[in-house]
Amino acid sequence: MAERIINLNTVWYKDAKGDGRIKSDNLQTQIAIPVPKGGSGKGAEPQQLLISSAVACYTMTLAYMLDKNKLPVTGFFMDTEGNITQGDQLSITHRPHVVLNPGATHEDVSMTEDFIQKAEENCHIGQLLIKAGVSVGTQGKVTIDSGEDLTSSYIAEHGLEW
Repeated sequence: MAERIINLNTVWYKDAKGDGRIKSDNLQTQIAIPVPKGGSGKGAEPQQLLISSAVACYTMTLAYMLDKNKLPVTGFFMDTEGNITQGDQLSITHRPHVVLNPGATHEDVSMTEDFIQKAEENCHIGQLLIKAGVSVGTQGKVTIDSGEDLTSSYIAEHGLEW
């Protein structure tokens, strides 16, 4: 018996050059077939959705671990790169940057560096992908807040809505 059920609703408009929508309780996104495969490209493609699932899982796992251990985090942001080879072999590299408040100790920095690595080991989606042959890696960075709001700068630089 299922421990948890997640329902999604999907609709597709027109033919392969059309687009679709996926909606769930806290998710709503547009999907489309990529242009190289004959689609419109006006929406997320399957690989983007798969990689975004790994990103979301890693991000939430890291946030939980940092919070549970009461580390003095002012914010963190992350770039993730997905590489797809000609044989459709996928690799994912997360590059989180965690910013700690000015009162952080050397121990806080060390623990944060450890959690940056351990978050992938505790991320269920990442572990499923690894079992399926996907290479998943992490290259993290920890800095102490110097008065600049690095997280807000990252949001503005990348056009993220907040």
